[in-house]
Amino acid sequence: MKTLTDRFDELQVVVDNPVAQLEGFIRSGKKVIGCFPEYTPNEIVYAAGMVPFGIWGAEGREISEAKKYFPPFYCALVLSSLEMGLDGALNKLSAAIIPSLCDTLKCLGQNWKAGVPQVPFIQLVHPQNRKTPAGIAFLTEQYKKIALQLGEISGQPVTDDALKNAIHLFNQRRAALREFSEMAALHPNLITPQRRNTVIKSGYFMDVVEHTKAVEAIVAQCKTLSPEPWKGHKVVVTGIIADSPSILQILADNKMAIVADEVAHESRQFRQDIPENNAPYEAMAEQIAQLEGCSLLYDPEKKRGRLIADMVKNTGADGVVYLLTKFCDPEEFDAPIVKKFLDREGIPSIIIEIDQQTKTYEQARTALQTFADVLSA
Repeated sequence: MKTLTDRFDELQVVVDNPVAQLEGFIRSGKKVIGCFPEYTPNEIVYAAGMVPFGIWGAEGREISEAKKYFPPFYCALVLSSLEMGLDGALNKLSAAIIPSLCDTLKCLGQNWKAGVPQVPFIQLVHPQNRKTPAGIAFLTEQYKKIALQLGEISGQPVTDDALKNAIHLFNQRRAALREFSEMAALHPNLITPQRRNTVIKSGYFMDVVEHTKAVEAIVAQCKTLSPEPWKGHKVVVTGIIADSPSILQILADNKMAIVADEVAHESRQFRQDIPENNAPYEAMAEQIAQLEGCSLLYDPEKKRGRLIADMVKNTGADGVVYLLTKFCDPEEFDAPIVKKFLDREGIPSIIIEIDQQTKTYEQARTALQTFADVLSA
């Protein structure tokens, strides 16, 4: 029987070699669709007989060609994603779905269309007023339009039955990842911040059924173990992305365990199921209408602070680490609002700026060491 370490290591290999995963799908005769941040309709890709493949930039990738399209003071997630397209690393994709949830992503889509014509660009426009009947109807039509485009690429039209099946499979993975997140909170000695990220991130590069089985196997083995006392701190992490080995290692070095997250790249993708009913496109639109806490989705009431505070309360966390993506306007607008709310609630928090192009995080290390001391006081 595989040990838990073996299972974590297998998923780490996937995370470390996404290109090998992509090539493996191609060799098996599958077409692959690049799915950019965030809220791409992976279920529709799957229902069209193709593989959704997450594109969320690349840590430490040298940026050269993308600077011809964007200024250097731009979100590194977008810069590195475009760089991969421009240097041919993503040429084996059959298309790229790029949402236009913020000004930066809008520009990415147009620049992709101009600079990477060999990988067709599929635009996804989410409505601003996503909760209204008109907003749901608009997004429903967007999904149907994308289904037609994907069906033309794959040669396999998207049927309602195929989409319902895809929604069911992706909901199964969402449930497995939610349960894994709970296990990570119970076993911080075993599931480090890096391992937690690895399990979630690997799903962007794997077949949904295969990944669900891998996560369920880890959860099943965790359930056989008795939780060990944790002598460190418990934190909730929020932000767009927490996929930085350096930052995750600094958290581990300071005995900070991630017991929950409100991160776009992580639990925001699996926090909420898509309703399984007879109108699959409408159900997908309704899921977006119901999502809360995202800086990229219209939220006049700014519910994110309360959402994070509830996570702290429910998990017994000691504080919050806000990983602020550098040059991300929506996050920079949200950060002070969230911080002010947490201060009123008496919840210790810290804002750490992260950037996929940063090679050293010594300033962040000092700040997190200090934050650990505050939590210990």
